[in-house]
Amino acid sequence: MNLNAKRKKVSKKNNGSSKARWKYKVFILAFGLSVFFSTISELLLKKVNFLTSLFILLIIIALGIFFDIIGIAVASANEAPFHAMAADKVPGSKEAVQLVRNADIVSNFCNDVVGDICGIISGAAGAAIVLKISASGLSQNEVLISIILTGIISTLTIGGKALGKGIALNSSKTVVYSVGLILHKLKNNLQLDLLSGNANNRKNSRREKP
Repeated sequence: MNLNAKRKKVSKKNNGSSKARWKYKVFILAFGLSVFFSTISELLLKKVNFLTSLFILLIIIALGIFFDIIGIAVASANEAPFHAMAADKVPGSKEAVQLVRNADIVSNFCNDVVGDICGIISGAAGAAIVLKISASGLSQNEVLISIILTGIISTLTIGGKALGKGIALNSSKTVVYSVGLILHKLKNNLQLDLLSGNANNRKNSRREKP
């Protein structure tokens, strides 16, 4: 086996290890988000008033739409502009490159993991609101209220994601860079580097080049 073949084999192995580290992070974040949103729906919605419950529900739906926009933008973005920005040492550009390079994992996390969590939690929040309305005596027809609220949740979710998809496709560079800048600030200010595995992998790849 020649030297170039060995380098390609090592690079492929490093890429696989990096992907595996990302998957572990995805699972951890998914678990954390599930616990966080479940806590909100189970505890907060039982203690707050009707209007506050609706506000919390809207936040959950908005988060699902927001992450859906990120997932689509990352999957459709071009990596080249961010390389140019990275060459000019623009903050957040390196993180944007890593996001695009890992578009499959990022889009899976944003669209599937977070999207599914928000969908499930928004349904649970809707059910809690229906019970709150019935208990307050505003209406005794739980079935009708449930149908109406479910329709509202579905309309907001589907309509919001439809509008968000257009934003993500037309402004993918802006969306990806904005997320990259947030990740950059998290790394510098809070020492939270969500892309550390991929950064190490890129350094290894550079060392292996002849």
